[in-house]
Amino acid sequence: MLAASAWSCPSTSDEHRRIREEIEKSLRIELLHAWYPIAIDTLHGGFLSDFSFDWQPAGRQNKMIVTQSRHVWTASQAAMFFNDDRYRRIAQHGLRFLKDKMWDTTYGGFYWLRNRQGEAMSGADDGGKAAYGNAFAIYALASYYAMSGDTSALYLAQKTFHWLDRHSRDSLHRGYVDRLTREGLWLSQSDANLNARELLISSWKDQNSSIHLLEAFTELYNVWPDSLLRERVLEMLVLIRDTITTEKGHLTLYLQRDWTPVSFRDSSDAVRKKNYYFDHVSFGHDVETAYLMLEASHVLGLEADDKTLRVAKRMVDHALANGWDNDKGGFFYQGYYFANADTISIINEIKEWWVQAEGLNSLLLMSKLFPREKKYEQAFKKQWEYMKRYLIDHEHGGWYKEGLDKSPEMEKSAKGSDWKVNYHESRALRNCIKMLKSEHELIKQRAKHQ
Repeated sequence: MLAASAWSCPSTSDEHRRIREEIEKSLRIELLHAWYPIAIDTLHGGFLSDFSFDWQPAGRQNKMIVTQSRHVWTASQAAMFFNDDRYRRIAQHGLRFLKDKMWDTTYGGFYWLRNRQGEAMSGADDGGKAAYGNAFAIYALASYYAMSGDTSALYLAQKTFHWLDRHSRDSLHRGYVDRLTREGLWLSQSDANLNARELLISSWKDQNSSIHLLEAFTELYNVWPDSLLRERVLEMLVLIRDTITTEKGHLTLYLQRDWTPVSFRDSSDAVRKKNYYFDHVSFGHDVETAYLMLEASHVLGLEADDKTLRVAKRMVDHALANGWDNDKGGFFYQGYYFANADTISIINEIKEWWVQAEGLNSLLLMSKLFPREKKYEQAFKKQWEYMKRYLIDHEHGGWYKEGLDKSPEMEKSAKGSDWKVNYHESRALRNCIKMLKSEHELIKQRAKHQ
């Protein structure tokens, strides 16, 4: 076995206890209490998205399926973790908006974006959809069902899974196409008015929707062990692990329909820079994916799955060796392997909040799975200190969008937006509490097979 033998030893040190208590307090007070109840839209349902640095509602407050779903997932998980009815009621409030406003009753699937009232955006395309967005809806619905036992949530999650499988899945090459029309057609094969570049991009598959489909399907399989769903969880796990992840240990961001990597490495400087969004090393997604793959393997019951463990470890090792700030701590945002270069270059040094959350989670997980390799525990402790100093707003609550060591201007930046919610943070902090108590499912499962 790859893992060392000290899996089940409880963390009893004073230092671990102190860190655990700090994390739990931060989760309760600086995160969840910062977001709720202020984010609840009592007028139109669902959740408000846009907040200033000091939590004043600001902006149009449009409702994106990803944002709304993440709130439902976070509240459901908090209700179970703390056994707190306040979060149950918050999750129920969010569920109503998903069911009544975000679901397309004509063509099925969840809309990508609605206005604050839950209606079509004025002057915008009515109801473009994405596999990514529908994945987060499944993630939320499955979690809500696990928390509440509400079969209507499970039914809608199942319905969404089948809608995705019918409209988004590529039966020829496997996996799923992300960008869809309202009717569920692949955008690249529709009559949408796209220019040549837009048409090309819409035909690509990508790591981001793939890893979150794996995440959502895993969550759903945990409460609905359906045979077809199991096939899809395994399919996505194998695709991500064996095809999308490179030998170096990082994800390929975009791929053609047949999974040929999209790369601009041999292009001119101008073309390469123009396309960095589609072609770079994303350390945050790498450490996040390491966790999601191990979670999927666990839920599938794949005992002694050394291959997934080995690839997950390689991904965290690559991020730690190449994207980690040895001075202050924290993971950088983007790296790049230029042509004829054996080493990576950092092309974006900011330290986005979600990257740090996913890093904290995976560093502690690896320290538990490989306790003899002290680099993980050392980096975990340094990461937590970094986050306390540069990322968590101890005055107003919530997290800055970027670490203040690299982006001091972020001290006055928005605390909430369509893309900045609380899902990465809440999962990371909750998982760390469980791991520091040696109660996390991944640790307990592997301990049985030593």
